[in-house]
Amino acid sequence: MTLAPAPYLSLDQWRALIAVVDAGGYAQAAEALHKSQSSISYAVHKIESVLGVRAFEIHGRKAVLTPTGHMLYRRALALVAEAGDLEQAARKLSAGWEAEIGLAVEVLFPPDLLIEALGRFGAEAPRTRVEVIESVLGGTAEALLGGQADLAVTPQIPPGFLGTPLIDVPLLAVAAPDHPLHRAGRELGEQDLRPWRHLPVRATGSVRDRRTTTVEVEQRWTFGSMAMSVAAACAGHGFAWYPEAHIFRELAEGRLKPLPLGGAELRRVPLYLVIADPDCAGPGVRCLAEMLQAAVAGVSG
Repeated sequence: MTLAPAPYLSLDQWRALIAVVDAGGYAQAAEALHKSQSSISYAVHKIESVLGVRAFEIHGRKAVLTPTGHMLYRRALALVAEAGDLEQAARKLSAGWEAEIGLAVEVLFPPDLLIEALGRFGAEAPRTRVEVIESVLGGTAEALLGGQADLAVTPQIPPGFLGTPLIDVPLLAVAAPDHPLHRAGRELGEQDLRPWRHLPVRATGSVRDRRTTTVEVEQRWTFGSMAMSVAAACAGHGFAWYPEAHIFRELAEGRLKPLPLGGAELRRVPLYLVIADPDCAGPGVRCLAEMLQAAVAGVSG
């Protein structure tokens, strides 16, 4: 394999260029980096001389980027950030198991399977903390994109990530047994739902897509948690689709009853397992991913 030629410029020289731009001048950059102004000037001059370009023009007492300088600045930001990510990943791997893992989990995922996976992981890595981020719809993808999650169980794989199928979650349309929808005594259609109150759970993402609403109705109460929505449904205030694993007790006790929608009362939502950065994932992230897969396999098997 042919090795790429060694670079003529160091990361410190690129950091100096970035600092001049961000701080607003050579003197300010020197202060921000705790270096002499002459060393900052030399670093920028080195970039310009090696590449044969002008990164800055002096307007009065201010250094202003040239069009070429703008390009260099953007690329330098990416280069320094990538180097920082690489160093952080290397430190994680050299230290062994991660100190903390961020796990974003779609609220539809069966809670007993999540607890089982966490229990197995806790026995394997008792010193690794796990922050579980419960989310609805777009919130899981945002946790990945925002860097809060090292691992995610999500119905939406955001651009730039890879996911593997984990589980299909059945959602069941239900209402309290004495709700007017159950008094019709016949199979219901979508038009029968419209006059009655829908009880969805609010998406946790900052950008909420109205197209994620499961049905068009005249009345709606939107809740911040599934537990509150289920309580409202049990009290007879409306209907909703819930994961069967979340309402098995309410169904068994007769507080909720499936709506007769001719098969449309049952929906299935596929969930995917996504590792935020597979190349740099530490042993803890990989172990937790395996525990989640094992918990699901135990049910389906």
